[in-house]
Amino acid sequence: MPRSLSGACCAHHAMTKGLSALSHPVRVEILKHLSGYDACCCKDVVRHLHLAQSTVSQHLKVLVEAGLVHVRPERQSSRYEVDTEALAGLTEALARLTQTCIDARKNRTSSHGAEANDQ
Repeated sequence: MPRSLSGACCAHHAMTKGLSALSHPVRVEILKHLSGYDACCCKDVVRHLHLAQSTVSQHLKVLVEAGLVHVRPERQSSRYEVDTEALAGLTEALARLTQTCIDARKNRTSSHGAEANDQ
């Protein structure tokens, strides 16, 4: 695969992984909760959301694997914090995709109009 396609593929993979992580309402709530703190432990999130610890743990794992949340061990627990750079990168990637699709649609529509005028 050419280098540029490989890079694009990696960027698309990161974007889809991030969007997939945000596709569950509980994970969105966790991200919003974590955003209000420098770092939180799992039990803080459990208390806020009133969900089982295992459920919150699984959702945190998905957010960490998507790169949207960092985890760092601290004594007997782990501390979770939002990776604001990764979140901003996801926002920018989605904005680029959206603009690419809009531009392609406009170009297709204008080229169809030009073809109709040529006939």
